[in-house]
Amino acid sequence: MDGVLVIDKPKGPTSFDVVRQVRSLLRIKKVGHTGTLDPMATGVLPLCLGEATKVAGFITEGDKAYDAVVRLGAETDTQDAEGQVTAEAPVPPLTTALLEDVLGRFRGTFDQVPPMYSAVKVGGKRLYELARAGEEIERASRQVTVYDLVLRDFSANQLRLSVRCSKGFFVRTLAYDIGRALGCGAHLEGLRRTMSGPFSLAQALPLADVPGLLQDGTLARRLVPISAALVDLPAVRVNEADAQRVSHGVPVEAPSLPGRVRVLGPADALLAVAEVVRGRLRYLRVLV
Repeated sequence: MDGVLVIDKPKGPTSFDVVRQVRSLLRIKKVGHTGTLDPMATGVLPLCLGEATKVAGFITEGDKAYDAVVRLGAETDTQDAEGQVTAEAPVPPLTTALLEDVLGRFRGTFDQVPPMYSAVKVGGKRLYELARAGEEIERASRQVTVYDLVLRDFSANQLRLSVRCSKGFFVRTLAYDIGRALGCGAHLEGLRRTMSGPFSLAQALPLADVPGLLQDGTLARRLVPISAALVDLPAVRVNEADAQRVSHGVPVEAPSLPGRVRVLGPADALLAVAEVVRGRLRYLRVLV
């Protein structure tokens, strides 16, 4: 079974728990996810099955979108509702004008410091491992981009936001930073991922439905083909002769395109992921 199975992750399990459960249900070894969701988060979690695991790293490069609930007035050590409250402060009177002014600071490209409770590695260790051991270290900021940040609704102490952002963006840290900007502190109370690269909630399958679809033989219909999973990459098509060269890792001529490309052979079969360098393909992963 090869392809991408888009799961609507429920609240509670980790992304790795979902991988283990699907691996056990399908009785296949090669299963991997394409971007961690915290246990409290729900929504789009694409799983690469079989040969699709070869391109999982390219799928993670896609943009993400979320619906988020931010609770104002309290900070936590994890920056979300699962942590311990570390500080509290009164929430100022909120208006649309005030909130839009604050949110405007978090649109576009800027530097963000990853939270201690995260899977980011520093010195070979995950930050959450250090955090659980009671350590807090200085973290280097990383450049991120927020393409859209929409205020959906708000009350006296709660905001509802929609965010579309680049890979590596922490919505928990956005909540924390918004709280600091308002002077009252905040944490992430709820999070639902609505898009991950080319995958959306419309394609997502509730995890609880997997056993039934597997039993009646219809699960395979829900798999996204490997080539379709990389549809965000421009396509370079080669003929039969060049397809043979690609399969042996021999560079072939290609039109100049920015960034990474899909290399497609006859009948649009996905042959490789590559970059075009000086008019020739430089392969990042050959799939045939």
